[in-house]
Amino acid sequence: MANIYISLGSNVDREYHIQHALKALATTFNLTFEQLSLSSLFESEAIGFSGNAFYNMVIGIKTQCSVEHVAVKLRDIEISYGRTLDAKKFSPRTLDLDLLLYNDLITDTPAQLPRDEINKNAFVLWPLSEIAPKLVHPILKLNYQTLWQNYDKTSQQLKIVENCWNSQ
Repeated sequence: MANIYISLGSNVDREYHIQHALKALATTFNLTFEQLSLSSLFESEAIGFSGNAFYNMVIGIKTQCSVEHVAVKLRDIEISYGRTLDAKKFSPRTLDLDLLLYNDLITDTPAQLPRDEINKNAFVLWPLSEIAPKLVHPILKLNYQTLWQNYDKTSQQLKIVENCWNSQ
């Protein structure tokens, strides 16, 4: 059984896409909604482009799927909610599902793991530190709570928003 962590973001019809992505993740991984480990929901400014603010959160899931299968499933969910295969890196998103961690696997294929943006973006690190505070980053060898404590919180502003997923 693998412990995986997924970053979820949306800045297009945010509440709708966050709610539906959570339902899709539960269905895709044959879990109940209660079996998903959910961080708070955060609002952050778009980074790398001018656009609407994002909703972001991190989800923890236990799965027997291979890392390759997880990557395909996440991409399929994104596409089913309007993400195009040729979407530019810094552009609006209906859904952005990034695999952050797959156990303590370190690899570049089928995705970069651990994902480089974990300790670069507050909208990834803060929610990850909420649901996996004692988990140790496989390269940096520090737990996520410590990484968040050491993070320059003036570099990116986040705010916790109402949990639109509470009504599931």
